[in-house]
Amino acid sequence: MQRITRRMLLLLVLMGLMLVGTLVFAWRYAVSSDEWVVFSGSPHVYSGGNLSLGIVTDRTGTVLLDSTNGRRYADDSELRKATMHLLGDRYGYISAPVLNDYADELIGFSKITGLHTLSDTTVQAKLSISASAQKTALAALAGRKGTIGVYNYETGEILCAVTSPTYDPDAMPDIEGDTTGTYGGVYLNRFFQTTYVPGSIFKIVTTAAALEELPDAQTKTFFCEGSCRIGADTINCNGTHYTQTLSQALANSCNVAFAQLAVELGADVMTKYANKLGITDSLQFDGITTAPGSFDLKDAAESQIAWSGIGQHTDLINAAQFMTLMGELAGGGDAAEPYIMKQVSNGYEAKRQTVSVPLQQKTCEILTEYLRNNVITMYGQWHFPDLYVCAKSGTAELGPDEIPHATFSGFIQDANYPLAFIVIVENGGSGSATCAPIAGQVLKACCTAMDAER
Repeated sequence: MQRITRRMLLLLVLMGLMLVGTLVFAWRYAVSSDEWVVFSGSPHVYSGGNLSLGIVTDRTGTVLLDSTNGRRYADDSELRKATMHLLGDRYGYISAPVLNDYADELIGFSKITGLHTLSDTTVQAKLSISASAQKTALAALAGRKGTIGVYNYETGEILCAVTSPTYDPDAMPDIEGDTTGTYGGVYLNRFFQTTYVPGSIFKIVTTAAALEELPDAQTKTFFCEGSCRIGADTINCNGTHYTQTLSQALANSCNVAFAQLAVELGADVMTKYANKLGITDSLQFDGITTAPGSFDLKDAAESQIAWSGIGQHTDLINAAQFMTLMGELAGGGDAAEPYIMKQVSNGYEAKRQTVSVPLQQKTCEILTEYLRNNVITMYGQWHFPDLYVCAKSGTAELGPDEIPHATFSGFIQDANYPLAFIVIVENGGSGSATCAPIAGQVLKACCTAMDAER
């Protein structure tokens, strides 16, 4: 009798362990099964490290990638080049984090029915980008290294995210054997993964700090004789501007005025506003984490504080983050968080997420006036026919023997075209001369794409 009792207890223990194991497996399946299915080593899901299932289109339905039978890109070679950093290449040298982040939706995985995409259904993913805007942006860069981004700050849709250099994934060049430097940094997505010295577009941050911290900021005047001495350094300007207001100094991009302003504000206030405006933060969306910027005035000398207010010293920005900041200013402090994945045919639909910059609405309104004045008085409205563009240019100084990077960023203040943008051309020289015409072309293409959907 005792032997039977022991056997019954052992059986009950084994049954209990089996029940616990079943419950643990069921719980792990419910929580992690989508990760198991789309793990990066799965030959059914990935090829060369990139997702190989489903059809990916632009916002209008133009096919960018068809992976239903192999990996077939767009028929247009220029479009293939313009979207390669978003879709990835054939060999996994360039990844596609957006597609990988939505892998379970794209392969049609269901915890109940399993992988139905692999059996009978082709899932389609629609990106927010415009194929025509992508091609226009790449053509406008004309082989130069850099990046261009445009997004709708009301909805969050990224209409353009181009990075150069690039290559045709259907005709990969000999990158390792290249000795010309043409493909330097080609594996990086310059829009998301890199940072740049901003140059004078950073003066937007310094202006915001002045407007909120100095009661007399709008009536304050600055005197520029072409240079000034601050600490042990001479700050050279791009001209001689004499007496000017803050608005005029921003339009003139006066280094003397902004150097003096940064010193008056001080390292703590400048650091506070660089952080408040997100310069040192990363954005996270669609499986993407952007590179964080930099702003460091720890133990800085007075001249270094001056250079930081101009957009030099240790200042670094990420293009996607700075573009989003422009959207927040345009929205009076609030904007939509950017995204690229618009929808997946099995039910996913992007939803608006709000991002905010902790500035007073009045500050945003004054900045808008100043940036609009820049376009009218300095850059030329003819670059932007019929568009209420507000912007700031920059010429980001590098080493003594290097041509500066050209930068240009801003937004359109128009309910029909609520677009924020950034253009960076490496070693492009003057921001206004190089980047304003590019911005005009790309914004026109984006507006045309939006008009086609109305």
